[in-house]
Amino acid sequence: MRFSVHAESWAVVRPFRITGHVWTSFESVVVELERNGAVGRGEALGVFYASETPATMIAQIEAVAAQLDDGLTRAAVQTLLPPGGARNALDCALWDLEAKEQGCSIWELTGVQPRELETVYTIGIEATPEAMAAHAAAAAGQPLLKIKLDGQQPLERLQAIRRARPDARLVVDANQGWTFTQLQALAPAFAELGVLMIEQPLPRGGDAVLEGYRSPVPLCADESCLHLGELEPAARRYQMINIKLDKTGGLTHALELARAVRGLGLGLMVGSMAGGSLAMAPAFVIGCLCDFVDIDGPLLLKYDRLPGLRFDGARVSPPDGRIWG
Repeated sequence: MRFSVHAESWAVVRPFRITGHVWTSFESVVVELERNGAVGRGEALGVFYASETPATMIAQIEAVAAQLDDGLTRAAVQTLLPPGGARNALDCALWDLEAKEQGCSIWELTGVQPRELETVYTIGIEATPEAMAAHAAAAAGQPLLKIKLDGQQPLERLQAIRRARPDARLVVDANQGWTFTQLQALAPAFAELGVLMIEQPLPRGGDAVLEGYRSPVPLCADESCLHLGELEPAARRYQMINIKLDKTGGLTHALELARAVRGLGLGLMVGSMAGGSLAMAPAFVIGCLCDFVDIDGPLLLKYDRLPGLRFDGARVSPPDGRIWG
């Protein structure tokens, strides 16, 4: 099997801010596998709050390069590497390779039924509530907005956005930025503003207090549920789980986690660490199983790889094999 891995950089349209972080570009790692004339690709951005970078992911992949032989399987990759970006890139490249070798689609391989998806459109944290409201107003063609908030004027920012977009459906992502006291104060007000879901209000490792708390707005675990091994405590604290392939270490484990989440009767969301269409395409598969979909990464970039996912406002068409799968 021929194998290569390299890093890429993708500039964003505007600085992208969340709680404690700002990006002017997103860095990714691309793995390419060639076997019997077929080529499979996978892209990962890694888990930034787990200190993953392109350099660390490439080092992880190169450390197991000797084992990337013609007999490599997705099952083997699950034991070669831990959950994270490196395994995600390899796992997704293998799914793509398998589809190309067999001359079939990812839908045939996974058994997932493809459908058009509606993605959220993300409004990052900006300097003032008015700036965020202006961004929301400019996104008039986007009916479902995901609002990034931290501990600075969260209610004022959301109120300004609601005034600018009374028509929009809203979800909120605090990226671990609140205290439990803040959540208790904000959740009723957010419910009155029509917020459908609050994602990761409290820090990872500091959310046990949510057990027994009945929020007026459903709560979704992101950083608090990286993979299947963390589902049991998350299920006691949240009503929904956000699956990201960089967290699970690829589509293989993400499918297992999605089935387990549904088996517990919880809501399901697919997210991403941003990125272009090659990173989003495998997440699209999980999105077909979800209540909420966050794969707007290509819309945040100055440019995307071609061919890319097809967006029509918030509607996203299933990827074809030229992209991935």
